[in-house]
Amino acid sequence: MSNLRILYVASEINPFLKTTEVADFVRRLPQAMQERGMEIRILVPRFGLINERKNRLHEVVRLSGINISVGDEEKPLIIKVASIPNAKLQVYFIDNEDYFHRKSVFYDKQDNFYEDNDERAIFFCKGVLETVKKLGWSPDIIHCNDWMTSLIPLYVDTTYKNDPIFKDSKTVFNIYDNKFTHKFGEDLLDKVKMIDIDESMLHPLKTGDYDGFIKMGAEYADAVIYANEESTDSFKKLIEEVGNKDKVGTIEKDGDIEESYFNLYNELVG
Repeated sequence: MSNLRILYVASEINPFLKTTEVADFVRRLPQAMQERGMEIRILVPRFGLINERKNRLHEVVRLSGINISVGDEEKPLIIKVASIPNAKLQVYFIDNEDYFHRKSVFYDKQDNFYEDNDERAIFFCKGVLETVKKLGWSPDIIHCNDWMTSLIPLYVDTTYKNDPIFKDSKTVFNIYDNKFTHKFGEDLLDKVKMIDIDESMLHPLKTGDYDGFIKMGAEYADAVIYANEESTDSFKKLIEEVGNKDKVGTIEKDGDIEESYFNLYNELVG
């Protein structure tokens, strides 16, 4: 089976923004899957470092205009789109003036981690799912990359599980070694909560740190992949606390990565 619908979600993608290896991975794999007959959608945040004019981003009015709740606040969601040069791939950008217009990604000019990076991640994850709903496009696979996307498997498995768009979706969570040392406030769990989510479901996130986000993604994803082979050992102990080891694996960089993910996707869908 090759004509799967795959949604890729990440914090960055080449050539629009590159700060880590995530950007190259999310540029390479979707095109490889598209060439194998799969239908692809890609969603990333519209960080302020992305030059809209140079990259020809434009707003998709029919997808914009939703309000996304983060804790007690609601923020307007703006969706923009651009095409990857020399590829038949479009990228959708999740945007909001309060969260994404600053000219940096996760750290300010003094190298301080933004206090609201938790809210930015929550807004992004919820915004992704609401955008896909508006597209009316049912993904077979939702491939999440790095900590910023780690709440998507939780939301798909709870609040959105009965939604016709997501009821058959399987989630893949790729872990990268992009750690941060910041610890978020005690109100993190309240911000993350949605309908059908109580505090017991958020137990992995109680530490309020990077490890908590990683464990959260691993808890609810259908498959967990260590993207950095050299960091596998440091993550193994962390993920073992979550439970189901059968869904955790590594895809070797010196092997045929595209073929490995192709087989993984088809295995998950069954």
